[in-house]
Amino acid sequence: MLGDGQAGAKSFIICGAIVHSTEPSHVTILEDGFVAVCDGKVAAVGGRPQLPEARARLAVPEDRLVALAPGQFLCPGLVDTHIHPQQYLNLGLGLDRPLLEWLDTYTFPLEDKFSDEAFARRVWAAVVRCTLAHGTTTACYFATVHGRSTLALAETVRDLGQRAVVGKVSMDRNCPAYLREATERSLSDTAGFLLAVAALKCDRVQPAITPRFAITCSEPLMRGLADLADKHNTLIQTHISENQEEVKSVLSLFPEAKNYTDVYLAAGLLGPKTVLAHGVHLADEELGVLAERGCSVAHCPNSNTALRSGQCDVRRLLAAGISVGLGTDVSGGFSPSMVNAMQSAVSVSTHLSFRDGQRHAPLNYQEVFHLATLGGATALSLGDRTGNFALGKDFDALVVDMSATGSGAEVVSTYTTAELLQKFIFVGGDRNVRRVYVAGRVVKDTAA
Repeated sequence: MLGDGQAGAKSFIICGAIVHSTEPSHVTILEDGFVAVCDGKVAAVGGRPQLPEARARLAVPEDRLVALAPGQFLCPGLVDTHIHPQQYLNLGLGLDRPLLEWLDTYTFPLEDKFSDEAFARRVWAAVVRCTLAHGTTTACYFATVHGRSTLALAETVRDLGQRAVVGKVSMDRNCPAYLREATERSLSDTAGFLLAVAALKCDRVQPAITPRFAITCSEPLMRGLADLADKHNTLIQTHISENQEEVKSVLSLFPEAKNYTDVYLAAGLLGPKTVLAHGVHLADEELGVLAERGCSVAHCPNSNTALRSGQCDVRRLLAAGISVGLGTDVSGGFSPSMVNAMQSAVSVSTHLSFRDGQRHAPLNYQEVFHLATLGGATALSLGDRTGNFALGKDFDALVVDMSATGSGAEVVSTYTTAELLQKFIFVGGDRNVRRVYVAGRVVKDTAA
């Protein structure tokens, strides 16, 4: 069983069933293996016969060996590449409306409340605790225009132990006056936010340049944000081609652009550290540009279905050479769970296979697991830090227990690890996430 007293241990070894992804279409499974952790990083991985040598080399004492029980397995933490934490309060609301109407009716009025830092801090704490409970060890947060409140989100992430990219939103037009920024003020506040996050000196938390989308950002604002991103070597996150009405609006605002992607290209926002949410309605020409520029897409299948935006063809993105991760897109997506994101990704992919006469092979459980772990980390330019159990990476991990009531596995213990992983993806939830580690530190533990 899981041992006690591991939270403060600088070195420990977890023994049992190990699951992680090293390539997009294949999950690596050690039915009886181990992962050794020293100073928060993966120090050794192997099968049971290799354990004595690793334990002796790393000088790990007997009381720091953690044995997983039947029905449990260890896997990397889940990576949410696109989530609006302020919208957590609107989960399940307004899903009878299309995107642009939903923004005006529900989202923008709620975001105005985040000018109150004390209110924001209460919400941030709830969101970070909730996502950690669901096994999200890394989140890419798309916050609000309020610089101080968004910095409070970065501080909350730091204090509660999650890994995150945090973005202060920029928008200077086509939004309510109470959220609209003057262009130069938006740029100066963003520059200040970048410096303030750096001053936290927490390597788990980094800032992102965050133009909301082309509808709400003028060309001078986008160009200025691109310059800031280049100066600070910072991730850029925004939205693209989520909804057909959105695409039409963008093209009417930028009549000289060939397509939506061309707007961001002209502004200098596209590069290997750019994460674009959705990408449902991208043309082939746009895919070529995004691949050439090294951009990533955050696929948000729950949201795309809930807001009736469309069905994103992930296989088409991958075939074009674009890196893809999964996002919950709370609250366009009605679940904060990355397990739900994996389920939704399989469903959308399956629906696409119906539409094209079975020529489209649906995504399988191994592929969506990759998208939710290493794929997401790679999309956020964090693939060298997290996403799997490669040597030297930070130990971001979940102990998953599929013997929990309601999983269909609680009455027997004869499943293979591959079968337990499938159960986690298709019927799992936060009740099955028994322990969560970020950089080797326990941030959730229901195992006692």
